[in-house]
Amino acid sequence: MSSQDELSHEWMDSCDKSRDNDWTTRKDRSSLGEYNQLPLQDSFETSVLDTVQLFPLMETKLYKRRWVMLFIFSAYSMSNAFMWLQYSIISNIFMRFYNIDPMAIDWLSMIYFLTYIPLILPVMWLLDTRGMRDVVVVGSAFNCIGAWIKTSTAHPSMFAMTFFGQFVCSVATVYILGIPSRLASLWFGQQEVSTACSIGVLGNQMGIAIGFLVPPILVPNVDDMDELAHHIRIMFYISAGVATLIFVLVIIVFQERPEIPPTQAQAQARNIPPEEYSYMASILRLLRNKPFMLLVVSYGLNVGCFYAVSTLLNRMIIEHYPGEEVNAGRIGLTIVIAGMVGSLICGIWLDKTKTYKQTTLAIYLLSLIGMLVYAFTLNLGHLWLVFVMAGLLGFFMTGYLPLGFEFAVELTYPESEGTSSGLLNCSAQIFGIIFTIAQGKIIDTWGTLAGNIFLCIFLLIGSVMTGFIKSDLRRQKANLQAEVQAASPTGSVSSVQDYGATAYSGPWQQQS
Repeated sequence: MSSQDELSHEWMDSCDKSRDNDWTTRKDRSSLGEYNQLPLQDSFETSVLDTVQLFPLMETKLYKRRWVMLFIFSAYSMSNAFMWLQYSIISNIFMRFYNIDPMAIDWLSMIYFLTYIPLILPVMWLLDTRGMRDVVVVGSAFNCIGAWIKTSTAHPSMFAMTFFGQFVCSVATVYILGIPSRLASLWFGQQEVSTACSIGVLGNQMGIAIGFLVPPILVPNVDDMDELAHHIRIMFYISAGVATLIFVLVIIVFQERPEIPPTQAQAQARNIPPEEYSYMASILRLLRNKPFMLLVVSYGLNVGCFYAVSTLLNRMIIEHYPGEEVNAGRIGLTIVIAGMVGSLICGIWLDKTKTYKQTTLAIYLLSLIGMLVYAFTLNLGHLWLVFVMAGLLGFFMTGYLPLGFEFAVELTYPESEGTSSGLLNCSAQIFGIIFTIAQGKIIDTWGTLAGNIFLCIFLLIGSVMTGFIKSDLRRQKANLQAEVQAASPTGSVSSVQDYGATAYSGPWQQQS
Protein backbone atom coordinates (compact mmCIF):
# COMPACT_ATOMS: atom_id res chain seq x y z
CA MET A 1 0.00 0.00 0.00
CA SER A 2 1.36 3.42 -0.93
CA SER A 3 2.00 6.16 1.61
CA GLN A 4 -0.90 8.19 0.19
CA ASP A 5 -3.30 5.25 0.53
CA GLU A 6 -2.20 4.70 4.11
CA LEU A 7 -2.69 8.38 4.83
CA SER A 8 -6.16 8.29 3.25
CA HIS A 9 -7.23 5.32 5.41
CA GLU A 10 -5.74 6.97 8.49
CA TRP A 11 -7.70 10.14 7.74
CA MET A 12 -10.99 8.24 7.32
CA ASP A 13 -10.43 6.17 10.45
CA SER A 14 -9.63 9.26 12.48
CA CYS A 15 -12.73 11.05 11.23
CA ASP A 16 -14.98 8.07 12.09
CA LYS A 17 -13.40 7.64 15.50
CA SER A 18 -13.72 11.33 16.30
CA ARG A 19 -17.37 11.40 15.15
CA ASP A 20 -18.23 8.36 17.30
CA ASN A 21 -16.73 10.03 20.35
CA ASP A 22 -18.83 13.18 19.82
CA TRP A 23 -15.62 15.24 19.86
CA THR A 24 -15.44 15.02 23.66
CA THR A 25 -11.75 14.17 23.86
CA ARG A 26 -10.38 17.13 21.98
CA LYS A 27 -8.13 19.47 24.00
CA ASP A 28 -8.07 23.24 23.77
CA ARG A 29 -4.84 25.08 23.59
CA SER A 30 -3.78 28.44 24.92
CA SER A 31 -0.35 28.82 23.34
CA LEU A 32 1.82 27.47 20.56
CA GLY A 33 3.99 25.52 22.97
CA GLU A 34 1.02 23.81 24.56
CA TYR A 35 -0.43 22.87 21.19
CA ASN A 36 2.88 21.43 20.02
CA GLN A 37 3.01 19.16 23.06
CA LEU A 38 -0.34 17.56 22.28
CA PRO A 39 -0.15 14.07 20.81
CA LEU A 40 -0.21 14.24 17.04
CA GLN A 41 -3.23 11.95 16.81
CA ASP A 42 -5.22 14.23 19.12
CA SER A 43 -4.47 17.27 16.99
CA PHE A 44 -5.15 15.37 13.77
CA GLU A 45 -8.43 13.80 14.83
CA THR A 46 -10.61 16.81 14.25
CA SER A 47 -13.58 17.17 11.98
CA VAL A 48 -13.37 19.04 8.72
CA LEU A 49 -15.65 21.61 10.35
CA ASP A 50 -13.10 22.09 13.13
CA THR A 51 -10.43 22.45 10.47
CA VAL A 52 -12.37 25.30 8.95
CA GLN A 53 -12.42 27.02 12.32
CA LEU A 54 -8.72 26.42 13.02
CA PHE A 55 -7.45 27.12 9.51
CA PRO A 56 -9.66 29.70 7.77
CA LEU A 57 -8.82 30.03 4.10
CA MET A 58 -6.75 33.10 3.26
CA GLU A 59 -5.46 34.71 0.09
CA THR A 60 -2.35 33.06 -1.37
CA LYS A 61 -0.22 33.85 -4.40
CA LEU A 62 2.90 32.54 -6.14
CA TYR A 63 5.28 35.26 -7.33
CA LYS A 64 7.58 34.77 -10.30
CA ARG A 65 10.38 36.49 -8.41
CA ARG A 66 10.59 33.49 -6.06
CA TRP A 67 12.97 32.03 -8.65
CA VAL A 68 15.13 35.16 -8.45
CA MET A 69 15.41 34.74 -4.67
CA LEU A 70 16.38 31.10 -5.14
CA PHE A 71 18.96 31.97 -7.82
CA ILE A 72 20.63 34.65 -5.69
CA PHE A 73 20.85 32.37 -2.68
CA SER A 74 22.21 29.53 -4.83
CA ALA A 75 24.90 31.83 -6.25
CA TYR A 76 25.88 32.95 -2.74
CA SER A 77 26.07 29.35 -1.55
CA MET A 78 28.05 28.40 -4.66
CA SER A 79 30.69 31.08 -4.02
CA ASN A 80 31.22 29.95 -0.44
CA ALA A 81 31.40 26.25 -1.30
CA PHE A 82 34.02 26.94 -3.99
CA MET A 83 36.31 28.55 -1.42
CA TRP A 84 35.91 25.52 0.86
CA LEU A 85 37.65 23.24 -1.66
CA GLN A 86 40.04 25.58 -3.45
CA TYR A 87 42.93 24.40 -1.24
CA SER A 88 42.31 20.69 -0.73
CA ILE A 89 41.79 19.71 -4.37
CA ILE A 90 45.38 20.87 -5.10
CA SER A 91 46.68 20.05 -1.64
CA ASN A 92 50.07 18.84 -2.88
CA ILE A 93 50.69 22.23 -4.56
CA PHE A 94 49.72 24.27 -1.49
CA MET A 95 51.73 22.02 0.83
CA ARG A 96 54.82 22.78 -1.23
CA PHE A 97 53.98 26.48 -1.59
CA TYR A 98 53.39 27.13 2.12
CA ASN A 99 55.78 24.38 3.28
CA ILE A 100 53.14 22.72 5.48
CA ASP A 101 52.17 19.12 6.28
CA PRO A 102 49.01 17.30 5.07
CA MET A 103 47.15 17.87 8.35
CA ALA A 104 47.56 21.65 8.04
CA ILE A 105 46.11 21.63 4.53
CA ASP A 106 43.24 19.41 5.68
CA TRP A 107 42.39 21.97 8.37
CA LEU A 108 41.87 24.60 5.68
CA SER A 109 38.79 22.53 4.79
CA MET A 110 37.90 21.25 8.25
CA ILE A 111 37.77 24.78 9.67
CA TYR A 112 34.42 25.02 7.86
CA PHE A 113 33.17 22.10 9.97
CA LEU A 114 34.65 23.29 13.26
CA THR A 115 33.29 26.85 12.96
CA TYR A 116 29.78 25.59 12.32
CA ILE A 117 29.44 23.68 15.59
CA PRO A 118 29.61 26.54 18.16
CA LEU A 119 27.94 29.13 15.92
CA ILE A 120 24.89 27.23 14.69
CA LEU A 121 22.71 27.82 17.77
CA PRO A 122 23.12 31.63 17.79
CA VAL A 123 22.66 31.78 14.02
CA MET A 124 19.47 29.69 14.24
CA TRP A 125 18.24 32.10 16.91
CA LEU A 126 19.07 35.01 14.59
CA LEU A 127 17.20 33.30 11.75
CA ASP A 128 14.08 32.90 13.92
CA THR A 129 14.18 36.38 15.45
CA ARG A 130 15.56 38.65 12.70
CA GLY A 131 14.52 36.75 9.59
CA MET A 132 16.07 35.20 6.52
CA ARG A 133 17.17 38.40 4.76
CA ASP A 134 19.32 39.60 7.67
CA VAL A 135 20.98 36.20 7.92
CA VAL A 136 21.73 36.07 4.18
CA VAL A 137 23.10 39.64 4.18
CA VAL A 138 25.43 38.97 7.13
CA GLY A 139 26.59 35.66 5.67
CA SER A 140 27.36 37.13 2.24
CA ALA A 141 29.29 39.94 3.95
CA PHE A 142 31.50 37.41 5.78
CA ASN A 143 31.98 35.52 2.52
CA CYS A 144 33.09 38.69 0.73
CA ILE A 145 35.44 39.84 3.52
CA GLY A 146 37.11 36.43 3.81
CA ALA A 147 37.67 36.29 0.04
CA TRP A 148 39.40 39.68 0.03
CA ILE A 149 41.60 38.74 3.01
CA LYS A 150 42.92 35.79 0.99
CA THR A 151 43.95 37.99 -1.94
CA SER A 152 46.95 39.18 0.09
CA THR A 153 48.17 35.68 1.01
CA ALA A 154 49.83 34.51 -2.23
CA HIS A 155 53.24 34.31 -0.55
CA PRO A 156 54.93 31.32 1.15
CA SER A 157 55.09 33.15 4.48
CA MET A 158 51.38 33.99 4.60
CA PHE A 159 49.86 30.69 5.63
CA ALA A 160 48.55 32.10 8.94
CA MET A 161 46.74 34.91 7.10
CA THR A 162 45.27 32.60 4.48
CA PHE A 163 44.01 30.39 7.30
CA PHE A 164 42.36 33.44 8.90
CA GLY A 165 40.71 34.35 5.60
CA GLN A 166 39.43 30.79 5.28
CA PHE A 167 38.08 31.02 8.84
CA VAL A 168 36.11 34.18 7.96
CA CYS A 169 34.67 32.39 4.91
CA SER A 170 33.76 29.43 7.15
CA VAL A 171 31.66 31.73 9.34
CA ALA A 172 29.57 32.51 6.24
CA THR A 173 28.78 28.79 5.88
CA VAL A 174 26.84 28.87 9.16
CA TYR A 175 24.57 31.48 7.55
CA ILE A 176 24.00 29.30 4.47
CA LEU A 177 23.30 25.66 5.23
CA GLY A 178 20.00 26.13 7.07
CA ILE A 179 18.46 28.44 4.47
CA PRO A 180 17.23 26.13 1.62
CA SER A 181 14.28 24.62 3.50
CA ARG A 182 13.32 28.02 4.97
CA LEU A 183 13.48 29.78 1.61
CA ALA A 184 11.43 27.02 -0.04
CA SER A 185 8.80 27.31 2.70
CA LEU A 186 8.47 31.10 2.55
CA TRP A 187 8.39 31.50 -1.23
CA PHE A 188 7.21 28.29 -2.93
CA GLY A 189 3.93 26.41 -3.30
CA GLN A 190 3.02 23.07 -1.81
CA GLN A 191 3.78 21.02 -4.92
CA GLU A 192 7.21 22.57 -5.54
CA VAL A 193 8.69 22.99 -2.06
CA SER A 194 10.88 19.85 -2.19
CA THR A 195 12.12 20.73 -5.67
CA ALA A 196 12.95 24.28 -4.52
CA CYS A 197 14.84 22.92 -1.51
CA SER A 198 16.80 20.63 -3.82
CA ILE A 199 17.72 23.55 -6.08
CA GLY A 200 18.87 25.52 -3.02
CA VAL A 201 21.15 22.63 -2.06
CA LEU A 202 22.17 22.42 -5.73
CA GLY A 203 23.85 25.83 -5.51
CA ASN A 204 26.17 24.56 -2.79
CA GLN A 205 26.96 21.49 -4.86
CA MET A 206 27.66 23.63 -7.91
CA GLY A 207 30.23 25.54 -5.87
CA ILE A 208 31.86 22.28 -4.83
CA ALA A 209 31.90 21.19 -8.48
CA ILE A 210 33.65 24.42 -9.52
CA GLY A 211 35.99 23.98 -6.55
CA PHE A 212 37.00 20.59 -7.91
CA LEU A 213 37.40 21.77 -11.51
CA VAL A 214 38.81 25.31 -11.54
CA PRO A 215 41.76 25.38 -9.04
CA PRO A 216 43.77 22.67 -10.86
CA ILE A 217 43.32 24.71 -14.07
CA LEU A 218 44.11 28.12 -12.58
CA VAL A 219 47.02 26.89 -10.45
CA PRO A 220 49.23 24.48 -12.43
CA ASN A 221 51.93 22.50 -10.64
CA VAL A 222 54.94 24.58 -11.70
CA ASP A 223 58.36 24.65 -10.03
CA ASP A 224 58.96 28.42 -10.08
CA MET A 225 57.56 29.84 -6.83
CA ASP A 226 57.02 33.35 -8.22
CA GLU A 227 55.00 31.99 -11.12
CA LEU A 228 53.05 29.76 -8.74
CA ALA A 229 52.28 32.74 -6.49
CA HIS A 230 51.02 34.64 -9.56
CA HIS A 231 48.57 31.84 -10.42
CA ILE A 232 47.37 31.57 -6.83
CA ARG A 233 46.81 35.32 -6.68
CA ILE A 234 44.68 35.22 -9.83
CA MET A 235 42.47 32.50 -8.30
CA PHE A 236 42.01 34.49 -5.09
CA TYR A 237 41.09 37.70 -6.95
CA ILE A 238 38.53 35.89 -9.09
CA SER A 239 36.96 34.44 -5.91
CA ALA A 240 36.85 37.89 -4.29
CA GLY A 241 35.31 39.54 -7.36
CA VAL A 242 32.51 36.97 -7.56
CA ALA A 243 31.83 37.19 -3.80
CA THR A 244 31.61 40.99 -4.04
CA LEU A 245 29.13 40.88 -6.94
CA ILE A 246 26.93 38.43 -5.06
CA PHE A 247 27.03 40.56 -1.90
CA VAL A 248 25.82 43.59 -3.90
CA LEU A 249 22.99 41.52 -5.42
CA VAL A 250 21.92 40.30 -1.98
CA ILE A 251 21.80 43.86 -0.63
CA ILE A 252 19.78 45.21 -3.56
CA VAL A 253 17.50 42.34 -4.60
CA PHE A 254 17.07 39.72 -1.88
CA GLN A 255 13.78 39.90 0.05
CA GLU A 256 12.60 38.30 3.29
CA ARG A 257 9.27 36.97 2.02
CA PRO A 258 6.52 37.78 -0.52
CA GLU A 259 3.76 40.26 0.28
CA ILE A 260 1.10 37.55 -0.05
CA PRO A 261 2.06 34.07 1.26
CA PRO A 262 2.36 31.16 -1.21
CA THR A 263 0.37 28.62 0.85
CA GLN A 264 -2.34 28.45 3.47
CA ALA A 265 0.33 27.18 5.85
CA GLN A 266 2.39 30.36 5.56
CA ALA A 267 -0.74 32.51 5.71
CA GLN A 268 -1.62 30.97 9.07
CA ALA A 269 1.97 31.17 10.32
CA ARG A 270 1.98 34.93 9.85
CA ASN A 271 -0.90 35.27 12.31
CA ILE A 272 1.05 33.77 15.21
CA PRO A 273 2.08 36.37 17.81
CA PRO A 274 5.88 36.27 18.32
CA GLU A 275 5.46 35.82 22.08
CA GLU A 276 3.78 32.44 21.47
CA TYR A 277 7.00 30.98 20.01
CA SER A 278 9.92 29.98 22.25
CA TYR A 279 13.23 29.24 20.49
CA MET A 280 14.67 27.20 23.37
CA ALA A 281 11.43 25.28 23.85
CA SER A 282 11.51 24.43 20.15
CA ILE A 283 15.04 23.03 20.42
CA LEU A 284 14.12 20.98 23.49
CA ARG A 285 11.12 19.52 21.67
CA LEU A 286 13.37 18.57 18.76
CA LEU A 287 15.88 16.90 21.08
CA ARG A 288 13.05 14.81 22.57
CA ASN A 289 11.79 13.79 19.12
CA LYS A 290 13.28 10.29 18.79
CA PRO A 291 12.67 9.77 15.05
CA PHE A 292 14.27 13.15 14.34
CA MET A 293 17.29 12.42 16.52
CA LEU A 294 17.81 9.13 14.66
CA LEU A 295 17.76 11.13 11.45
CA VAL A 296 20.21 13.67 12.90
CA VAL A 297 22.80 10.95 13.55
CA SER A 298 22.22 9.03 10.31
CA TYR A 299 22.34 12.27 8.27
CA GLY A 300 25.59 13.23 9.97
CA LEU A 301 27.14 9.86 9.15
CA ASN A 302 26.26 10.10 5.45
CA VAL A 303 27.20 13.74 4.87
CA GLY A 304 30.29 13.39 7.09
CA CYS A 305 31.49 10.63 4.76
CA PHE A 306 30.89 12.89 1.76
CA TYR A 307 32.91 15.68 3.39
CA ALA A 308 35.79 13.31 4.11
CA VAL A 309 35.86 11.95 0.56
CA SER A 310 35.76 15.49 -0.89
CA THR A 311 38.54 16.77 1.37
CA LEU A 312 40.88 13.82 0.83
CA LEU A 313 40.11 13.14 -2.84
CA ASN A 314 43.34 14.65 -4.13
CA ARG A 315 45.45 12.53 -1.79
CA MET A 316 43.59 9.36 -2.76
CA ILE A 317 43.89 9.96 -6.50
CA ILE A 318 47.53 11.09 -6.44
CA GLU A 319 48.52 7.98 -4.44
CA HIS A 320 47.35 5.67 -7.24
CA TYR A 321 47.70 8.02 -10.24
CA PRO A 322 50.74 10.31 -9.68
CA GLY A 323 50.72 13.63 -11.54
CA GLU A 324 46.98 13.56 -12.17
CA GLU A 325 46.02 16.69 -10.22
CA VAL A 326 43.78 17.93 -13.04
CA ASN A 327 42.00 14.59 -13.33
CA ALA A 328 41.58 14.50 -9.55
CA GLY A 329 39.62 17.73 -9.90
CA ARG A 330 37.63 16.28 -12.77
CA ILE A 331 36.79 13.20 -10.73
CA GLY A 332 35.54 15.48 -7.95
CA LEU A 333 33.55 17.39 -10.55
CA THR A 334 32.02 14.11 -11.72
CA ILE A 335 31.00 13.27 -8.15
CA VAL A 336 29.25 16.59 -7.67
CA ILE A 337 27.63 16.89 -11.13
CA ALA A 338 26.17 13.40 -10.73
CA GLY A 339 25.07 14.39 -7.23
CA MET A 340 23.37 17.54 -8.52
CA VAL A 341 21.34 15.40 -10.91
CA GLY A 342 20.54 13.05 -8.02
CA SER A 343 19.48 15.95 -5.79
CA LEU A 344 17.13 17.36 -8.40
CA ILE A 345 15.61 13.98 -9.22
CA CYS A 346 15.08 13.20 -5.53
CA GLY A 347 13.39 16.57 -4.96
CA ILE A 348 11.01 16.08 -7.87
CA TRP A 349 10.34 12.50 -6.74
CA LEU A 350 9.40 13.65 -3.23
CA ASP A 351 7.04 16.31 -4.59
CA LYS A 352 5.30 13.63 -6.66
CA THR A 353 5.21 10.68 -4.24
CA LYS A 354 5.72 11.92 -0.65
CA THR A 355 7.56 8.65 0.11
CA TYR A 356 10.05 10.29 2.47
CA LYS A 357 11.31 7.35 4.51
CA GLN A 358 11.30 4.86 1.64
CA THR A 359 13.26 7.20 -0.63
CA THR A 360 15.71 8.21 2.10
CA LEU A 361 16.43 4.59 3.02
CA ALA A 362 16.83 3.52 -0.60
CA ILE A 363 19.28 6.34 -1.38
CA TYR A 364 21.21 5.60 1.82
CA LEU A 365 21.64 1.93 0.89
CA LEU A 366 22.69 2.87 -2.65
CA SER A 367 25.24 5.32 -1.19
CA LEU A 368 26.72 2.42 0.79
CA ILE A 369 26.89 0.24 -2.31
CA GLY A 370 28.45 3.08 -4.31
CA MET A 371 31.11 3.63 -1.63
CA LEU A 372 31.99 -0.05 -1.57
CA VAL A 373 32.36 -0.25 -5.35
CA TYR A 374 34.42 2.97 -5.38
CA ALA A 375 36.71 1.62 -2.64
CA PHE A 376 37.50 -1.63 -4.46
CA THR A 377 37.98 -0.11 -7.94
CA LEU A 378 40.14 2.90 -7.03
CA ASN A 379 43.42 0.97 -7.10
CA LEU A 380 42.84 -1.07 -10.28
CA GLY A 381 44.81 1.36 -12.45
CA HIS A 382 41.93 2.32 -14.77
CA LEU A 383 41.23 6.04 -14.49
CA TRP A 384 38.06 5.83 -16.61
CA LEU A 385 36.65 3.31 -14.15
CA VAL A 386 37.33 5.70 -11.26
CA PHE A 387 35.33 8.37 -13.11
CA VAL A 388 32.37 6.01 -13.54
CA MET A 389 32.36 4.76 -9.97
CA ALA A 390 32.85 8.29 -8.58
CA GLY A 391 29.83 9.44 -10.57
CA LEU A 392 27.75 6.57 -9.19
CA LEU A 393 28.85 7.42 -5.65
CA GLY A 394 28.11 11.11 -6.10
CA PHE A 395 24.67 10.53 -7.57
CA PHE A 396 23.44 8.83 -4.43
CA MET A 397 25.56 10.38 -1.67
CA THR A 398 25.00 13.98 -2.78
CA GLY A 399 21.41 13.25 -3.79
CA TYR A 400 20.78 12.39 -0.14
CA LEU A 401 21.38 15.97 1.06
CA PRO A 402 17.96 17.52 0.24
CA LEU A 403 16.21 14.31 1.28
CA GLY A 404 17.47 14.76 4.82
CA PHE A 405 16.23 18.37 4.99
CA GLU A 406 12.74 17.55 3.75
CA PHE A 407 12.38 14.38 5.83
CA ALA A 408 13.37 16.40 8.91
CA VAL A 409 10.68 19.00 8.22
CA GLU A 410 8.09 16.23 7.97
CA LEU A 411 9.21 14.66 11.26
CA THR A 412 9.37 17.93 13.20
CA TYR A 413 6.32 19.91 12.01
CA PRO A 414 5.39 22.55 13.13
CA GLU A 415 8.89 23.54 14.30
CA SER A 416 11.01 26.01 12.32
CA GLU A 417 12.68 24.51 9.25
CA GLY A 418 15.83 26.50 9.98
CA THR A 419 16.17 24.92 13.41
CA SER A 420 15.75 21.32 12.23
CA SER A 421 18.11 21.73 9.27
CA GLY A 422 20.62 23.53 11.50
CA LEU A 423 20.80 20.54 13.84
CA LEU A 424 21.20 18.19 10.87
CA ASN A 425 24.10 20.23 9.56
CA CYS A 426 25.70 20.45 13.00
CA SER A 427 25.78 16.65 13.11
CA ALA A 428 27.28 16.58 9.60
CA GLN A 429 30.08 18.97 10.58
CA ILE A 430 30.97 16.95 13.69
CA PHE A 431 31.19 13.70 11.75
CA GLY A 432 32.97 15.52 8.91
CA ILE A 433 35.82 16.46 11.26
CA ILE A 434 35.98 13.00 12.81
CA PHE A 435 35.91 11.13 9.50
CA THR A 436 38.37 13.44 7.73
CA ILE A 437 40.98 13.17 10.48
CA ALA A 438 40.46 9.43 10.98
CA GLN A 439 40.42 8.55 7.29
CA GLY A 440 43.50 10.70 6.68
CA LYS A 441 45.40 8.82 9.39
CA ILE A 442 44.20 5.45 8.07
CA ILE A 443 45.25 6.35 4.51
CA ASP A 444 48.71 7.38 5.72
CA THR A 445 49.11 4.13 7.65
CA TRP A 446 47.24 1.42 5.70
CA GLY A 447 46.32 2.98 2.36
CA THR A 448 43.20 4.26 0.60
CA LEU A 449 41.30 0.94 0.59
CA ALA A 450 41.34 0.72 4.39
CA GLY A 451 40.32 4.37 4.65
CA ASN A 452 37.32 3.90 2.36
CA ILE A 453 36.26 0.67 4.09
CA PHE A 454 36.29 2.69 7.32
CA LEU A 455 33.67 5.01 5.81
CA CYS A 456 31.62 2.08 4.50
CA ILE A 457 31.21 0.73 8.02
CA PHE A 458 29.59 3.95 9.18
CA LEU A 459 27.38 4.16 6.10
CA LEU A 460 26.11 0.69 7.02
CA ILE A 461 25.37 1.88 10.56
CA GLY A 462 23.53 4.90 9.15
CA SER A 463 21.46 2.70 6.85
CA VAL A 464 20.32 0.56 9.78
CA MET A 465 19.43 3.65 11.82
CA THR A 466 17.40 5.08 8.92
CA GLY A 467 15.42 1.85 8.80
CA PHE A 468 14.38 2.37 12.44
CA ILE A 469 13.02 5.89 11.90
CA LYS A 470 9.28 6.04 12.45
CA SER A 471 7.86 7.78 9.41
CA ASP A 472 5.46 10.15 11.20
CA LEU A 473 4.76 12.69 8.46
CA ARG A 474 3.21 15.50 10.47
CA ARG A 475 3.39 18.24 7.86
CA GLN A 476 1.84 15.96 5.26
CA LYS A 477 -1.13 15.24 7.51
CA ALA A 478 -1.65 18.90 8.33
CA ASN A 479 -1.61 19.87 4.68
CA LEU A 480 -4.13 17.16 3.88
CA GLN A 481 -6.54 18.88 6.27
CA ALA A 482 -6.19 22.19 4.44
CA GLU A 483 -6.54 20.55 1.03
CA VAL A 484 -9.69 18.68 2.04
CA GLN A 485 -11.10 21.87 3.50
CA ALA A 486 -10.43 23.76 0.28
CA ALA A 487 -12.03 21.00 -1.80
CA SER A 488 -15.10 20.71 0.44
CA PRO A 489 -15.81 23.84 2.52
CA THR A 490 -19.05 22.30 3.77
CA GLY A 491 -17.14 19.80 5.86
CA SER A 492 -18.60 16.67 4.31
CA VAL A 493 -16.51 13.64 5.32
CA SER A 494 -17.41 11.85 2.10
CA SER A 495 -15.68 14.63 0.19
CA VAL A 496 -12.34 13.26 1.40
CA GLN A 497 -12.89 10.21 -0.77
CA ASP A 498 -14.06 12.36 -3.68
CA TYR A 499 -11.01 14.50 -3.29
CA GLY A 500 -8.78 11.43 -3.29
CA ALA A 501 -7.06 12.31 -0.02
CA THR A 502 -4.12 13.66 -1.97
CA ALA A 503 -1.41 14.80 0.45
CA TYR A 504 0.80 17.66 -0.49
CA SER A 505 4.02 18.66 1.19
CA GLY A 506 3.84 22.27 2.30
CA PRO A 507 5.82 24.48 4.68
CA TRP A 508 3.70 24.53 7.83
CA GLN A 509 6.16 26.50 9.86
CA GLN A 510 5.31 27.39 13.48
CA GLN A 511 1.65 26.57 12.85
CA SER A 512 -0.88 27.55 15.53
